[in-house]
Amino acid sequence: MRAKITYLVTAAVLVFYFVLVGSRGVMLIQSGTLLTVTFGVAVLVLPVIGVWFLWKNTQFVRKANQLAAELDTEGGLPADELRRLPSGRIDRDSADEVFVRRKAETEESPDDWRCWFRLAVAYHDARDTPRARKAMQRAIALHDGRPLGV
Repeated sequence: MRAKITYLVTAAVLVFYFVLVGSRGVMLIQSGTLLTVTFGVAVLVLPVIGVWFLWKNTQFVRKANQLAAELDTEGGLPADELRRLPSGRIDRDSADEVFVRRKAETEESPDDWRCWFRLAVAYHDARDTPRARKAMQRAIALHDGRPLGV
């Protein structure tokens, strides 16, 4: 729940920022000189990119959460079998052991979104966020029946 609140607060701050920057871009365009119009258009590009990025990330998180809920209903969520350090962080060797098993499971069933979801969790536990995201994107695409472009 704490992660959701943090995400919502961050998103709200970003939206406020996008509105503020966008209004400044409009003010620059309204000035009417070649230089200010050019800067105004350039400034407006930033909020557009930011809104697109925020939207894509929100959709990704929403879909990943839907898959987690579905997998939980099926009883297929991966169990937390990781050893932890005294600080509470995941032991890297433990994460690597689980990762090897999840990778083998995914190689045996490459068209099963459930395997890709569990592999994404294993990547995340092993602190490999880019690969975790790609694996989750593949799980989402397989679940939705879309062609695999990731």
